[in-house]
Amino acid sequence: MAASRTKYEKVLIGEVKDLPEEYFPNLLQIVRLFKESVTLKTAKESFKHGWREAKEGKTRPVAELWEGVGAE
Repeated sequence: MAASRTKYEKVLIGEVKDLPEEYFPNLLQIVRLFKESVTLKTAKESFKHGWREAKEGKTRPVAELWEGVGAE
């Protein structure tokens, strides 16, 4: 894999190498939170989340879903 590193990987690795090791736990937490925020959940996870919200009454009328979208 080392031969196929992208430009961004190389820059990112260089930045990490410049950090003192005591910052690694915080950096790892930041990376994990970032990854969680940008990756899509599986259909199963999305359904579970939606079903849990529906059971908790966290719903909105369908008519409200189009408000502000510009669709009629």
